[in-house]
Amino acid sequence: MKRTAILLSSGLLFTVATGSLAQNATPFTPGAPGINLPSLAPITTPGAVTPGTVPATPDSAATFGNPRVSSQGSVTRVVFDLPAGLTYALTPTFAGLRLDVQGARVQPAISAKLGASVSEYRAGAGQATLITPYPLAPNDGWRASEATLATGKRVLILELGPGISGGAGSSVRGQVRTSAPTSAAAQTVLNAPLPGSLPPGDQVRSSVPLPAPSLPDANPAQPSALQGSVPGPARPAPLGTPRIGKSPGQTRVVLDLPPGSSYRITTGPGGLNITLSGVTAAPQQATGVSPELRGWTYAPTAQGATVTLSTAARTTDRSGWRAQLLPPASGDLSRLVLDLSPALADRTPLTASQRTVQAVAPQFAARPTALLALSTSLVKPRVVLDPGHGGKDPGAVGAVIEKQVTLDVALRVRELLSAAGVDVILTRDSDRELHSVKTTDLQLRAAMGTPGTALFVSIHVNALEAAVALRGYGIETWWNPNHARSSALAALLQTQMVQQTGAFDKGLKNSQSLGVLRNSRVPAALVEIGFASHPVDGQNLQDSNYLDRVALGIAQGIREALVNGVTADGASAEPAPTAAKR
Repeated sequence: MKRTAILLSSGLLFTVATGSLAQNATPFTPGAPGINLPSLAPITTPGAVTPGTVPATPDSAATFGNPRVSSQGSVTRVVFDLPAGLTYALTPTFAGLRLDVQGARVQPAISAKLGASVSEYRAGAGQATLITPYPLAPNDGWRASEATLATGKRVLILELGPGISGGAGSSVRGQVRTSAPTSAAAQTVLNAPLPGSLPPGDQVRSSVPLPAPSLPDANPAQPSALQGSVPGPARPAPLGTPRIGKSPGQTRVVLDLPPGSSYRITTGPGGLNITLSGVTAAPQQATGVSPELRGWTYAPTAQGATVTLSTAARTTDRSGWRAQLLPPASGDLSRLVLDLSPALADRTPLTASQRTVQAVAPQFAARPTALLALSTSLVKPRVVLDPGHGGKDPGAVGAVIEKQVTLDVALRVRELLSAAGVDVILTRDSDRELHSVKTTDLQLRAAMGTPGTALFVSIHVNALEAAVALRGYGIETWWNPNHARSSALAALLQTQMVQQTGAFDKGLKNSQSLGVLRNSRVPAALVEIGFASHPVDGQNLQDSNYLDRVALGIAQGIREALVNGVTADGASAEPAPTAAKR
């Protein structure tokens, strides 16, 4: 039988026999070191998907998973067997490459690093996700192909690396999506902690942030201009191709507008729509521009044109983007400059009326008298705020130093709550640790939630290592089942912080290991107010207006908990009634 060695454009070498791969051939580059996967352990965390909970498929023997992996330099190759009857969809995302599978049971598993360009592997609930240390664009950062072995089996070959391009090749029979729905069961798989790992807060992670561009001549404290017009007499002109600037974590789009033209921007889950008048435009489009900009489209209208910017993350009027109309750099064309990043949050200043928290009424508290009888008196509700780290423990180091920002925010929260009638206790009010031993330090902080304390809130800044820094941005809140009301407290804090800042909502996380929560005897939560390692989120954390908004969100969340009985004793405190007019 004639055998021929063929080197594919993907860099994979196959031995072909009668048009198929030889039975003893392997879809890896010869000489590349293979990677064993002993850490592909079944997911057994509470609430995670287990084999017994996966719906049975028509062919109960058909399974998908157990990838074979090889690496060469920065390129990681992952190969999956494709059982007969299986269909799949590929979705490149900010976090990595997702595979949604039908016709076979996905074997639940979770693994740490598979290679230089696959930092985690998670599978279960009908999907498998290869998490990458960089965001993927539709055609950049990955490549997919299929091949048939001499045995007749099909394999899916995935290559991931920062220098890879091409996306799904012509041999791929699966569907390629720009976005994919996430079920509750699949989200459980994605959120499950790696075995032996600790959530943020109990560990120091140092990272040097990537530089983020500043917007020349613009003020980030100025609200994004949702509409505007270019000064001067109307002079309709053709709309040129948008000018694109790319930097880590952010993409900039510049539209050159003639005098007399106007624009109106609308936001939504798919990106931005910009309605222009006073211009002419021919239909044109581009796709796969960057991880932040999936594509852009020009559509002519009777008045001018509509420009659609398709983004990888949803946009709102206050987050995910920023836009300002700048004067001409030369000539007479003004510049509508739009920055796109899911980490862009609201950095406009709070108004005087916004800088207040509605009063919280005193609560009745039982106190022993000298005769051992009980008497009641009105006392302020007590809350403990824990600025994370301190002293020789800096916490996350990146665009900011965590211990400095957490104390800054805690002092702002104390000011807001004290004015609202809350007794606020800080675990530290200066740059110091409570104990030189980390575990003891955390125990001492948690122990400050003494009887009579209503709530405990620990404030932290997140960070990731430089290799995966672009994956981390936004706000998240952690809770522990130390108390029946801890999850409710965490939900109130997360909702209020996201509402006040417009920051990316990373949701709630349940931790069994965070000592500062686990050892607390009252409802407790740990808030992560942003990522010091992200080039855009790091700018948020450097901005006093953003920190004001974070502090207001924490204070409002605490107030909501106090007045609704989400406290250690379950007693609610309603605002003090105003005096009746005489």
